[in-house]
Amino acid sequence: MIINANTHASEEKVSKTEGRTLREVTVKIGLERLNTQEGVTVEALLDSGATGLVMSSEFAKKQGFKLKKLERPMNVRNVDGSLNKEGPIENTVEVNIYYQGHRERTKIDVIRGQKWTVILGMLWLACHNPEIDWRTGEVKMTRCPEECGKQWRPVQRKLGWEKQKEEEAKEEAGRKREEKDKRKKQKREKTIEEKKVAEEWEI
Repeated sequence: MIINANTHASEEKVSKTEGRTLREVTVKIGLERLNTQEGVTVEALLDSGATGLVMSSEFAKKQGFKLKKLERPMNVRNVDGSLNKEGPIENTVEVNIYYQGHRERTKIDVIRGQKWTVILGMLWLACHNPEIDWRTGEVKMTRCPEECGKQWRPVQRKLGWEKQKEEEAKEEAGRKREEKDKRKKQKREKTIEEKKVAEEWEI
């Protein structure tokens, strides 16, 4: 496998729009664990300088993804042909990837010392051929192959990462309600106190 050791391959695709500089193109994807059907939403880097799909080993362990050991470690080479100092790939994880209503079951190589949580490399880009606006960073899945449509069919049930997102939204809404109720209570207590003071002065 070839991977850009510093993950700056995509940073060469620099464009300016509305006064800001776009240094890389990323997409927010859902990663679902197959054994628990729970998952997380992560920001993945699109990198044509990487051969395949890569996940940070630190992230994989932290999130509890089930690692599958390779029969034989796979060397990782940098874009200049040298071996990656972090060592070979020894494990993979099998996950469901969700993006814009699409679903894909795939294996992702796990590598140590990776800056990005997930990198979608050339194999993924060539397979799905996404429509990328390099000025705005918008990515559309409009050119997937016919067989991909079957594989990426959206499901009706709510996924683990979607449930997690809903729960986080509910918790945030709950916190906001508590803060609002607290402010109302403080305002009411202040009004009552001011009324008492006014009545005392009238006496």
